[in-house]
Amino acid sequence: MRIRLVQCFLRKTNMMTGVLSPRESGRLIAETSKDVSVHEEGVRNCAKHIFDAVKNKKRDLTVHSYRSHELHPQKMNKAAAEWVFVVDTLNFNFWSENDKKKFTVKYKDKSYTGYWSLCAAINRALDEGVAITDPSFYASVTRDELAKILRSDSETQIPMLDERLEALHEAGKMLIQKYDGSFVNCVQQCGNKAQNLVKLVVTDFPMYRDEADYNGKRVSLYKRAQILVADLWGCFGGEDLGEFDDIDTITMFADYRVPQSLVYFGAMKYSDQLMDVLHKDMLFKSGDRMEVEIRGCSIWATELITEECKKLKEKDESMKDVTFNAILIDNFLWDLRRELADEMKKIPFHKIRCIYY
Repeated sequence: MRIRLVQCFLRKTNMMTGVLSPRESGRLIAETSKDVSVHEEGVRNCAKHIFDAVKNKKRDLTVHSYRSHELHPQKMNKAAAEWVFVVDTLNFNFWSENDKKKFTVKYKDKSYTGYWSLCAAINRALDEGVAITDPSFYASVTRDELAKILRSDSETQIPMLDERLEALHEAGKMLIQKYDGSFVNCVQQCGNKAQNLVKLVVTDFPMYRDEADYNGKRVSLYKRAQILVADLWGCFGGEDLGEFDDIDTITMFADYRVPQSLVYFGAMKYSDQLMDVLHKDMLFKSGDRMEVEIRGCSIWATELITEECKKLKEKDESMKDVTFNAILIDNFLWDLRRELADEMKKIPFHKIRCIYY
């Protein structure tokens, strides 16, 4: 049965912008969506799967999971924060037209695809002496220089190179003009508040301003702005530059892959019309109604899954020290999609070329 959001919901808006927060946007979209629905039974099934995996030590679900990957920074210093900002400024759109021909980067004798290929490319460039994490470099990096930095070790090159070049130029110039050439200064202005940093980023760096018009409201998804905050939190283990008092206000990161996991568990369902569109591989545009519904319902479904995990935790004394928030749930579902890629092939993902995810 589709979840009926019958309680009176006060949609608070940012008084300066009139934009609903991602969580408020997710709930509004889930209430009124035509082609995507959120389902209570699927939410419970998904939450139970996550809870059991963590309880049985099959998955690690902590703030420290971020640094467990060999490509992520291992030191908690300013250089790591600058690395996170550059990577997340370039962290969008990696899907390939042909699943057998992917953008691939080989680094230290291991090949990586998707987001990990970007991390590998940045680390490779640093090893080669390229100052790719220095705003004074990337504010004016040339197209040829960036193409070399992001070169593929397969025949498939990284998509949207020109957009990535523009993103770096925009970010680097703003950091130089307003923040003394360092992203660390942005973080330090935010008083350990995740929401303050999100607002700063979407205000001063337009490529992060992931918004749309939906049913007469201006909604926000803020996938990359929120993942930037979450990556800092993970990189610094919730301390120093990664300490945020309100980290649990960050929602999941609405992209084109996590929805597959949500549909897999039945937490979300697509209408026949939407499934037909997806199976035809139609290319969406940013802000299309169906695209916004997929992403908005993903946010709300993950919020409900997070709350269900917390309810299960309250009943289990052995899990009292485990943290459940939307960031960690998103990471779990994103990893699961990669692990079960073959099994989830039957669930089509929405395709789009844009800078927001």
